[in-house]
Amino acid sequence: MTLNAGPPPSAAPPVKPTRTVPVALFVVALIVVAGAAVAITALLYTPKAAGAPGDLTVTDDLGRTVEVPRDPARVVVLGPSIVDSMYRLGLRSHIVGVDCYAAAFGGLTADYSPDQVALWNLSQSMCVQIDPTFDFEALVNDTPTLVIATTIVSVLAVETISTTYNIPVVMLQPATLSGIEVDVSLLGTIFGLASNASAINQQLQVELGAATTLATNLTDSGALFPTVLVTYSTDSNGYWTYGPGTFGESLIELADATNIAANATLPYPELPGEVVLVDNPQFVVYGVGYGLNLASYQSAPFWSELNATQNGHLYGMDSNYLTEPDPTMILEGLPELIALFHPGVSV
Repeated sequence: MTLNAGPPPSAAPPVKPTRTVPVALFVVALIVVAGAAVAITALLYTPKAAGAPGDLTVTDDLGRTVEVPRDPARVVVLGPSIVDSMYRLGLRSHIVGVDCYAAAFGGLTADYSPDQVALWNLSQSMCVQIDPTFDFEALVNDTPTLVIATTIVSVLAVETISTTYNIPVVMLQPATLSGIEVDVSLLGTIFGLASNASAINQQLQVELGAATTLATNLTDSGALFPTVLVTYSTDSNGYWTYGPGTFGESLIELADATNIAANATLPYPELPGEVVLVDNPQFVVYGVGYGLNLASYQSAPFWSELNATQNGHLYGMDSNYLTEPDPTMILEGLPELIALFHPGVSV
């Protein structure tokens, strides 16, 4: 349930160990360095000349050009969303290490649900600690030929892995749900599984196409899209949610709803309770799991006064469906939200 980007360094982050907490140092730094590249998902690759270092040159989601080996046999994956895609592509045997937090913050289970641990056959022995400090020794001991990471990994860590240890790092951080398809294709290219990637993307396109068709039908009939707050953590000040240019906002839009944080000035803002009360969304969707449940949100400011609370339009949803931009978000999370916001409407 890692939130691949979070509140800015100047903001007080949510309390650990819910793993919606990582501060988006990577995103903030790359906004300064790379500008609009942060929001662009790209897939560009060209075969390397025979004998040249690396078999492929790829451009990752952050606009970085990276030389990678073809079908790398040993891969460290730093981000549950990437493990999801790798598993669906039949690449679990290639994964030799995954991200986790320090034991005090939950270790492996702070980043992976029990269902994910069981389904993906993960173990504590695979842990590469990424927070509060990065365990480079654990990563190097896994002898990976490639690291694939989300922006839960800091700029400094990526630079150290790339330059000090000479291990290529590919960053996958889709800004929209359609970017998930691009990332699946990129993985298919790297691992020589283009047909597998195409099959997965066909499944994703069915769900995305159904959502688009529903949006057209609703618009043609003059129906209004419901206003929604999707929150993955709260505190005494307000509600952490998704602003413009994020996969979370893309999820809300594709579920044919209106995000009350669409005009926020930050991509991952904490909306003050007073602002949420003024906007008074028709629905509130809150992430559960990793120590979060309804009681975790009920102490948030003005919770009991919201129309959604009083009308019973509150919905607790598996946090992984809200915070992990991967195929599961489209195949399971998106239809669940559509059914919630538009009951009785077939898609």
